[in-house]
Amino acid sequence: MFDFIIGWIEQGGLLAVGLLMILENVFPPIPSELIVPLAGFKAAQGSFSLFGLLIVAALGSTVGTLLWYGLARAWGRDRFLRFLDRHGVWLTMSREEAETAMAWFQRHGPVAVFLGRLVPTVRTLISVPAGLSEMSFLSFLLYTTAGSATWIAILAGAGYLLEDNYERVEHWVNPVSTFVVVAMVALYLYRVLRGFQKRRA
Repeated sequence: MFDFIIGWIEQGGLLAVGLLMILENVFPPIPSELIVPLAGFKAAQGSFSLFGLLIVAALGSTVGTLLWYGLARAWGRDRFLRFLDRHGVWLTMSREEAETAMAWFQRHGPVAVFLGRLVPTVRTLISVPAGLSEMSFLSFLLYTTAGSATWIAILAGAGYLLEDNYERVEHWVNPVSTFVVVAMVALYLYRVLRGFQKRRA
């Protein structure tokens, strides 16, 4: 995963960073925790400006969240719950869990979006309850952009400040990032199997 991301950034520059951030929000196993610090490291080397990185990464991240928000809003709460009744096992989510999550979101919507953008994995998923709860587009855009920009500034700053020392961690970042992706897939499969077992019971 490390080699894939660094290769994209070296070849495509800021455009590649923006595209990776869009993909990261559509497909969570592509982690921003690797993309943005690596891009910050390349900015410290002079490949592009840190300011440009912050703008492009925040823009890509925000665009990625709008996809899930738009799909969830167009789908609607009732249709989503009916879908869970039939196929929820594949999403590792039951109707009861979804209703609890949406009720919590109704109480803490704007804060949930902002803080959710700072939490790995939740960063992508928080767009779904926002859409299902019909949170206004302007409000969602404001809070998701603020949360994304904060998260990106932290990660990019870390990569930028590490500068030459970043190469010292390269040898363990790659296997760790690969392990995280494999672990996420394994956890998903485990939850799906448990869901089928509960249905049979």
